[in-house]
Amino acid sequence: MAGLLLAGTLAGALAPAPAAQAQDTGPRPAGCPAGLPAGAACWTGTDANGAHYAIAIPERWNGGLVVHAHGGPDLGDASDPARSVEDLGRWRVMVDQGYAWAGSSYRRGGYGTRMAAADTENVRRVFVEEFGEPRRTYVHGQSWGGDVAAKVVETYAGKGGPYDGALLTNGVLGGGSRGYDYRVDLRVVYQYYCANLPRPEEPQYPLWQGLRRGSTLTSAGLRARLQECTGYASPPGERTALQQRNLDDILNVTGIPERTLESHLRFSVFTFRDIVHERLGGRNPFSNRGVRYSGSHDDKALNAGVERFSADPAAVRDLSYDSDLTGRVAIPVLTLHATDDPTAFVEHEAAYRDTLRGAGRDRWLVQTFTGEHEHSALSDAEYATSLAALDRWARTGQRPTPRSVAASCPAFDEVYGTDCFYDPGFRPAPYASRVRPRPGGTSWPAMSAAQEQAWSRVPGVGIAP
Repeated sequence: MAGLLLAGTLAGALAPAPAAQAQDTGPRPAGCPAGLPAGAACWTGTDANGAHYAIAIPERWNGGLVVHAHGGPDLGDASDPARSVEDLGRWRVMVDQGYAWAGSSYRRGGYGTRMAAADTENVRRVFVEEFGEPRRTYVHGQSWGGDVAAKVVETYAGKGGPYDGALLTNGVLGGGSRGYDYRVDLRVVYQYYCANLPRPEEPQYPLWQGLRRGSTLTSAGLRARLQECTGYASPPGERTALQQRNLDDILNVTGIPERTLESHLRFSVFTFRDIVHERLGGRNPFSNRGVRYSGSHDDKALNAGVERFSADPAAVRDLSYDSDLTGRVAIPVLTLHATDDPTAFVEHEAAYRDTLRGAGRDRWLVQTFTGEHEHSALSDAEYATSLAALDRWARTGQRPTPRSVAASCPAFDEVYGTDCFYDPGFRPAPYASRVRPRPGGTSWPAMSAAQEQAWSRVPGVGIAP
């Protein structure tokens, strides 16, 4: 491995034109986050587009590389230099398993799946330029990063490409044009019951905007309004009867777990604002026309009073082109998903399964599920198990099964002691069983490869980096 670690000079354009005032610094030695194996070496740098990144190589390197795509999206204006370092510490199990690791903070905050995929590919190229070609390269994405990593697979990992496999964990795999419909529903149902976002005396705006441009509302202010309406942060005995009824109606209609209600509402306000105002020029990519809401104490009144709107077809096209998946996969893809994920519902896996099946590529997909209840992190023993199963599949061509993956986990748990929660017999219900489909929203893929190719010829299509 010593030959692969020879220092070199980062050269060559890595992707699209550099952002204004972006400076390519090249990897510089840096302290490793706490918890990385002893002897690991770490670097940080900034790529030609201004994206900060972090790289780590263990002392006993197995020659493989894991390229990480982080979730979010974060909403800051610029690349966050701390994000990739934090991610390295969070995913240290990959380094502990002998893999080098590289992760980008992306060139800016805000929505942009293709941008994030390009920045993820860029950090792989940085690694190769500086440290040499790995024996094998895998892309890993968690949460929204699962969508980003899946886009990396479709965009950069064709036959003979640089990636040998992909690991998608608790991924948001329904794509942008359908994957946020339940948050659209939350936004309008919340306003119907609470009428405080906006309040009647405040400037009004259509709810598909998430929040009006120029609003000074903060996350703390949003939490205060949610508490005012539902008492969600109070023990049930301290809520008023109206607060409890509002909370029950919102949860029953949307199917969103109580423990993540605030985070979903925050996304439907602040991230929707970013998507609409900053990425789509004020155009509306969302629709709830014709959706029938049910589960409240008075469905008739709810459906008569909830705000309705139809999407701008050009905005739908641009969001779809940026973040929907075609299923055009030609390398092994292994997914790992908690069955009780309260943020990226497990039915996202059904959407991804149907996307690859619709594209005739489901032979490249193996899906595994665990009985866990969290979104942001799963058992380290399971991450190590998943990476080993993916590596074996890529090297030997022998496709694993959910049962074979589960059976190999106890050996890793002897090292990590974080338990194995695999449920080999689990199969997620269709996406439409969890999220009310819009017209035409039950067939997959949401964007075919032919549609993607046709749209790619439209000037300015998608979301600008």
